[in-house]
Amino acid sequence: MTMFISTISLLTLLSALYGTPSAHPHTSSSHSYNQPYRTAYHFQPPKNWINGPLRFGGLYHLFYQYNPKGAVWGNIVWAHSVSKDLVNWTPLEPAIFQSQPSDINGCWSGSATLLPGNKPAILYTGINELNQQVQNLAKPKNLSDPFLREWVKSPKNPKMAPTNANKINSSSFRDPTTAWLGQDGHWRVLVGSKRGTRGMALLYRSKDFVDWDQAKHPLHSIQGSGMWECPDFFPVLKNGQMGVDTSVNGDHVRHVLKASLDDQKHDYYIIGSYNAAKDKFIPDKGFDDFIIRYDFGKYYASKTFFDDGKKRRVLLGWVNESSSVADDIKKGWSGIHTIPRAIWLHKSGKQLVQWPVEEIEKLRAKPVNLPPQDLKGGNLLQINGVTATQADVEISFEVSELRKAEILKYWIDPQILCSTKGSSLRSGLGPFGLLVFASEGLQEFTSVFFRIFRYKHRYLVFLCSDQSRSSLNKNNDLTTYGTFVDVDPLKEKLSLRTLIDHSVVESFGGEGRACITARVYPTLAINDKAQLYAFNNGTSDVNITRLSAWSMKKAQIN
Repeated sequence: MTMFISTISLLTLLSALYGTPSAHPHTSSSHSYNQPYRTAYHFQPPKNWINGPLRFGGLYHLFYQYNPKGAVWGNIVWAHSVSKDLVNWTPLEPAIFQSQPSDINGCWSGSATLLPGNKPAILYTGINELNQQVQNLAKPKNLSDPFLREWVKSPKNPKMAPTNANKINSSSFRDPTTAWLGQDGHWRVLVGSKRGTRGMALLYRSKDFVDWDQAKHPLHSIQGSGMWECPDFFPVLKNGQMGVDTSVNGDHVRHVLKASLDDQKHDYYIIGSYNAAKDKFIPDKGFDDFIIRYDFGKYYASKTFFDDGKKRRVLLGWVNESSSVADDIKKGWSGIHTIPRAIWLHKSGKQLVQWPVEEIEKLRAKPVNLPPQDLKGGNLLQINGVTATQADVEISFEVSELRKAEILKYWIDPQILCSTKGSSLRSGLGPFGLLVFASEGLQEFTSVFFRIFRYKHRYLVFLCSDQSRSSLNKNNDLTTYGTFVDVDPLKEKLSLRTLIDHSVVESFGGEGRACITARVYPTLAINDKAQLYAFNNGTSDVNITRLSAWSMKKAQIN
């Protein structure tokens, strides 16, 4: 990967909720909310460049890669914000910055682990004086401080380093995971790496979380996948939506191995089992390669953590800009985080389900509920009464005339299909969905929609997010995204939830079985000039069985 994105997210929790600390004086008042693209309820710092979160255990602690000197990559420190609810955040002083030979050229990504006695520890990647990637250890200076303001690095850093003996590529050795404790009492941690084009998760073991030994074999590797950044490894229950601690193993769980693939700049995951005796990950049938992505839009460097307070696993991801670097510098900031998502294994066992954490619903205001109705082909339905640039919309469709589905003669990449069959191209069943950030006269709009095809005697549902007409500023990235949604339109309604926040469109299809995040920067459909519609541009009618929308209040993100 390029060093530009090697900084992942890391997140941590503490075990009791405390009062609000005073904000870091250098970060609380340096931006203007007059900016039309600045988000209102997605996490982002007041200015400059970020990419990635970390997690700690009981207040929510968000550690993230941050450039205090500008809206471009460089000068990276570990900034630190805290929250009681994953929605409202207060910034603190940076937690980790360059100060040792082992990180003098950069403090990159890592993860936090809770040790016995509720003692947090961070393993993170540093760039040493030889520009090698090495892994370092830091612990809180004062465990009685609930905000963990100060961190002390081990004087014996680095704890893991490339040598001639281990043949590790010193420029491809980064992003240690949250560690897990084996039944033998030894800690395990993964570090992303590659050999040639074979991507891998190197495995290290430790008795005391201080001295680490590399295992003979990686936990898992895949030829041709390239560098694995920001690996993540965690168990999920076979049945149910509850989360479990990272160290849990047994017949009642499956394991998820995730990697941010540097060559593709996307986050992929595999479902399988963990053989603790051999320290090997065994993919389930059909998961021999990275096939499934967390999010089929703009989404990278994600990290999960186990929220022991609410017994759930939470996923956070970084979303970079689709605007030009010149525009990023002009607006003074770059990069946001998605809304935290609860994540669990679908009942089919074949994929994960993601859904915005319930706390975000506290921001909902001024509900609008439209009655069930038919939406005729070629028609628009304006959704009035909500703030169109700052909204949460849930809509469900029912399709009766499935015989009119377009025939798909051969399998095609969903993103290519969505790009060639955008919202303006009509078919029997679709496109139908939402038009967001729509200007008067529809010179600008972003469409999020379904299409239904008939393929080899079954129906296929595709979810697309079409940014091709999102802005008259053609310097933006206007890529269209798409994915297959594993729903059966014969048996299920087609549901779509979309979070709209000034320059981000975060969509969840099929009750969280497919996710697409997009960044858009309209020139006309901004502030009170933006409009919101349900639409059907297919030739057949569809039935809206539910349409609920809310304006979203602004979160406290100092």
